[in-house]
Amino acid sequence: MKRVFSLAVGLAIFAALAGSARAQRNPRGITRLSLKGSTLSVEYGRPALKGRSETDMLGKLKPGDFWRLGADKSTTLSAAGDLTFGDASVPRGEYSLWVQRTADGWKLVFNKQHGQWGTDHDPAQDFASAPLKESKAAKPAEMVTITLAKGGAGGVLTIEWGHLSLSTNFAAK
Repeated sequence: MKRVFSLAVGLAIFAALAGSARAQRNPRGITRLSLKGSTLSVEYGRPALKGRSETDMLGKLKPGDFWRLGADKSTTLSAAGDLTFGDASVPRGEYSLWVQRTADGWKLVFNKQHGQWGTDHDPAQDFASAPLKESKAAKPAEMVTITLAKGGAGGVLTIEWGHLSLSTNFAAK
């Protein structure tokens, strides 16, 4: 009886540890910016290249494919005020962010769902997108890095991984 109980406890501990490993495999990052009295933040998982290149990781994406933009739990944008990203209006609230490969580059996609596991993308919940400008990062980033910075008439959201840098301008309404 003791052996059965010990085995059951051992399996329960293993299952709990395995579940927590799925919940958090990579460190989380957060970036914040205050713009016109409103705070904007992006919280995301930070996978590392670990000897691979960003081309190894993202080069397999075909036009129309989505990248979960980070790792583990979906990347979440929280906006205390209404924003515009290019021609896209993004009302205050919380959204998951995705990157979609296009025929001629990349675009940032805003999805009404947030908090889901990072691979659980529901395209029916996408409501806006903005083109991303691709350039070479000044310094390679081992881990996915997202920054928000003031720039132009508003701000700039930048995503860097390896030598890849993707950015888009935004403004507070």
